[in-house]
Amino acid sequence: MTLPIYLFGQPVLRKVAQDIPTDYPNLKELIQDMYETNTASDGVGLAAPQIGKSIRVVIIDLTPLSDEFPEYKDFRHAFINGHILEFDDSETETLEEGCLSLPGIHEPVKRAKRIHAKWLDENLQEHDEWVDGYLARVMQHEFDHLEGKMFIDHLSPFRKQMIRSKLKALSAGKVRCGYRVKPYKK
Repeated sequence: MTLPIYLFGQPVLRKVAQDIPTDYPNLKELIQDMYETNTASDGVGLAAPQIGKSIRVVIIDLTPLSDEFPEYKDFRHAFINGHILEFDDSETETLEEGCLSLPGIHEPVKRAKRIHAKWLDENLQEHDEWVDGYLARVMQHEFDHLEGKMFIDHLSPFRKQMIRSKLKALSAGKVRCGYRVKPYKK
């Protein structure tokens, strides 16, 4: 089932998400719904807070990028109770990012090229790994949502000022996009 994406201004996007028990009700269905929602929205990743749930569940689907990144052909994974343990800041990269919760906003964001993270996969197998490349960037973006952060929080005050009117419009529910959304209502 395709779910609405919560947009900038929704309080759930600014909460720190909670770990879930391994017997969380309907977890497999939730993950499937997140994949369907992500695909319908043309995203590469989706965090549970973006569908209104303050829990530590993320899905990443890099399959659409496999022309540019052949190593991610058929890459579709869930990350449950994910946490970034360490950022290797010895190498960083600045690339443009967007977000399904911030439609129409794209800005350059500097991130570590390599991270150390832990999570459970969709089979509840534990992972504790160093991740690099584009996947590390996407994980940082999605795991930020679990910490109540968004990519715009990484922008300079000047860049934030430049997009201020777009953020105000989003907060006021003035948005057009090609997927189901749940705008903030005061």
